[in-house]
Amino acid sequence: MQFGYTIIYVPDVEASLAFFERAFDMTRRFLHESGTYGELETGATTLAFADHSLGHANFAGGHVAANASPQPLGMEIGLVTPDVPTAHQQALGSGATELAPPSTKPWGQTVSYLRCPDGTLVELCTPILAG
Repeated sequence: MQFGYTIIYVPDVEASLAFFERAFDMTRRFLHESGTYGELETGATTLAFADHSLGHANFAGGHVAANASPQPLGMEIGLVTPDVPTAHQQALGSGATELAPPSTKPWGQTVSYLRCPDGTLVELCTPILAG
């Protein structure tokens, strides 16, 4: 078994791709001509977005829409960067909402938390130093 995808159901796939391109300097890999599914270049594991309509078609009972939830969902996307404060400010300037500013954890890692316009919870963090 290999972890292959994280797919986030969003109200507007194109808007989510564009936000991640602006806020986190990611590159678009693919957007289906229907506009209902798209992927970013993120390494071995694919970060993808799918329209809520696909989620409703896949799950008979529906799903919780992150953008409609007043609180962030209990899962996050972790993006590793050597410069959390700069990345945090870039994301805020692109339309993210701050949940927690950059801070240094007791184990030495710098982290911050943001909420994207589509409701996705993102942790920005420095690499964890092995030791």
